[in-house]
Amino acid sequence: MSNQNEYSKGFILGAIVGGVAGAITALLLAPKSGSELRRDIADTSSEFYGKASDYFKQVEGKVEETMKRTMNEGKAKAQSIIDSAKRQAQDLISGAESVLAQAKTKAIDAKDSISHNYDAVKEAAKAGAEAFKSEMRASKGGGELE
Repeated sequence: MSNQNEYSKGFILGAIVGGVAGAITALLLAPKSGSELRRDIADTSSEFYGKASDYFKQVEGKVEETMKRTMNEGKAKAQSIIDSAKRQAQDLISGAESVLAQAKTKAIDAKDSISHNYDAVKEAAKAGAEAFKSEMRASKGGGELE
């Protein structure tokens, strides 16, 4: 875009300079007295200067408008990217929190299951030990109980 603006400015400046040179040449070659010629040259130069000045003011205004619009569009796109990143980060955090909650629930369930199984094994071992003692007593004493 910068190269295009530079090209346009160069073209416009060339057109203005060429127009002024052509007008001055036409005035110089026209059959007029010296004072008339000088006055015509001054009038034409002032007219071209005024037109060129107005044109450059218009171009400057358009360039400023374009820059503001481009900056606003850039800000809007940047904000859109930021908002999207925030949503994605929030989704990741929510997903991680959900996985963590599920893992905690499974860990608690596993702990409870292990605890219950431990108690059952402990009771079974105790019952087995009691049965063993009873058998031992029965085989030693012929059925006597101590």
